[in-house]
Amino acid sequence: MSRRTKMINKIKELMYQPKNIRNIGIVAHIDHGKTTLSDNLLAGAGMISTELAGDQRFLDFDEQEQARGITIDAANVSMVHKYKEGEYLINLIDTPGHVDFGGDVTRAMRAVDGAVVVICAVEGIMPQTETVLRQALKENVKPVLFINKVDRLINELKLDDTELQQRFIKIIASANKIIRSMAPEELKADWLAKVEDGSVAFGSAYHNWAINVPIMKQTGITFKNIYEYCKDENQKELAQKAPITEVLLDMVIEHLPSPDVSQRYRVPAIWNGDIESEEGQGMLNTSPDSPLAVMVTNISIDKHAGEIATGRVYGGTIEKGTEIYFVGSHGKARTQQVGVYFGPERINTDKVPAGNIVAITGARNAVAGETISDPGRKIKAFEGLEHISEPVVTVAVEAKNTKDLPKLIEVLRQVGKEDPTVRIQINEETGEHLIAGMGELHLEIITYRINEKGVEIETSPPIVVYRETIAGKAGPVEGKSPNKHNRFYIEIEPLEDTMFQALQDKKIKEGKVKGKEEAATFMEYGLEKDEARRVWDVYERSLFINMTRGIQHLDEIKELLLEGFESALDDGPIARERVMGIKIKLMDAKIHEDAVHRGPAQVLPAIRKAVYGAIMSAQPTLLEPLQKVFINTPQDYMGSATREVQNRRGQIADMQQEGDMMTLESKVPVAEMFGFAGDIRSATEGRCLWSTESAGFERLPGELQRQIIKQIRDRKGLSPEPYGPDHYLG
Repeated sequence: MSRRTKMINKIKELMYQPKNIRNIGIVAHIDHGKTTLSDNLLAGAGMISTELAGDQRFLDFDEQEQARGITIDAANVSMVHKYKEGEYLINLIDTPGHVDFGGDVTRAMRAVDGAVVVICAVEGIMPQTETVLRQALKENVKPVLFINKVDRLINELKLDDTELQQRFIKIIASANKIIRSMAPEELKADWLAKVEDGSVAFGSAYHNWAINVPIMKQTGITFKNIYEYCKDENQKELAQKAPITEVLLDMVIEHLPSPDVSQRYRVPAIWNGDIESEEGQGMLNTSPDSPLAVMVTNISIDKHAGEIATGRVYGGTIEKGTEIYFVGSHGKARTQQVGVYFGPERINTDKVPAGNIVAITGARNAVAGETISDPGRKIKAFEGLEHISEPVVTVAVEAKNTKDLPKLIEVLRQVGKEDPTVRIQINEETGEHLIAGMGELHLEIITYRINEKGVEIETSPPIVVYRETIAGKAGPVEGKSPNKHNRFYIEIEPLEDTMFQALQDKKIKEGKVKGKEEAATFMEYGLEKDEARRVWDVYERSLFINMTRGIQHLDEIKELLLEGFESALDDGPIARERVMGIKIKLMDAKIHEDAVHRGPAQVLPAIRKAVYGAIMSAQPTLLEPLQKVFINTPQDYMGSATREVQNRRGQIADMQQEGDMMTLESKVPVAEMFGFAGDIRSATEGRCLWSTESAGFERLPGELQRQIIKQIRDRKGLSPEPYGPDHYLG
């Protein structure tokens, strides 16, 4: 029997022993060595040859990933590892580090229980390292640390063994600061990264060695020895004495939780159904015999098998050929095959029980974030996935050949399913198709994939996504229905900063407010008591508050009012961009007694016009998206790098020096970032490392407001100037 067949049989056997399963994600900043590390782990498990580990990048099997040398999609693989007396099934997800693909990290964290956070010893904790660590902790996923590229500290930065240890202490302290602020209260002490218990490892994924305290005690290797091995260019011998796979997989098994431990604290955090119910208890106990509960975390398209849904089985067992129910979309489907991942291929099994990561073929129309249950049992859906950043760059797409138009629409819908962070707008009237993504690279990859699916397309130059808001107050203004029988009086003002920040940080959930219990949260973030108890809707970081009392028939049209409010915020009056950061208060209303005269055709235009008129009366303003830009460059090129940022309306926030390297932190408008990669490279003669992360929206400078509004309106085929308030309120 071949080694591969043996491993497949072992995986099928261990799937039924939750105590011996570890679901882990590998997360890091871009280029810190995640995929190289994954190669090593796979080599140790006998899935690829040891010689190729580190160079093969086995989990980057997409040709774009191979060509660009980065991870774009999260990749899954299952392997078996022996530790002490037992054998363990490790389901591993290698995630992307580039900020444009952060959505994959969010989705992967919902499927796993533990994360190996890879940190580059030279660069330390970078912005994206912080982001991915926060994403893990937000999903109650326990981290362990692997400090990679230690050999470079010795050979390139010439640090001695004392300086090495000081560098490590600084990195671990920074990681622990984030863990302290975000880990679940009762688990904080246990989750902190500690050198002494072996939950931190040091090493070089490229040279296949790693070390932590338990291995040091076992082998007698010290930091001094490591220093000598690296200096003498004898890392091969070190890799034999302290192979990275052994050290890291032992650390994963020792320090990261099995599903039967983690689901006890994770399920109450991601599922707000009744924990005492049969399905609640089934998930808490990782029971394969309880009702089915699967959270879909990813959708991919296979040329031969069609749509493949990847998900985490939290309760019950999913079987091939059985009917399943989609809780969110109320649809049904029949599974064709179920199985687990083995790198680029899937191993089909008859069933996959609770505690595992499953690949489902035949789950048509599933989307990431969907909950799957048994058809006869409508369980409560899992909490939705919240992505950290939002799309800020758009391109218009059109098919080169008109005959491809129907196919293009189908392919765009498919792309939107595969990557829920992409926003697809298909306007069948104007024939304009818009794709909004996280950045230039994100859109490049999506464009490439559309072409790959057999539709040749042309794209417009990238368009920046703006937002609309107000700088002043207005009201009460009167919105009239077309039949003049219904009138709504609203006041408008900017949302308090603390409240806006809480919505930005997702501390307050968006959606229609069900009861009074949420008032305490609103008050905590700065709303006055009277307003906090009367919030009806939270949408696009804005609030709709009903300040009226005792108005007849108001409750009957409540849904219509909120629908009108939300649709007005979807395309604002300044330039048909989304509106955010406003507070709308309904102060009074006159409503017709007869239901016929207060239907959607009357209420929707009345409330929309009132909102538009109010916005245009309250110093309407455009907001532009910004990015934090971090540049690491030798001191000699500092002036050129700074000039490059300032020429793009960038503001320098911080400068730090370490040795002859300078780190520059700045904020630059997304509109000015096109072509930055090539320009910064030539400005620093290729000697800099740089990365970005989203920095939200800020007011567009006054002198640019008119010009940008005109540009957007021209592009959308609107009149050059926005209408004034009288147009909506007259």
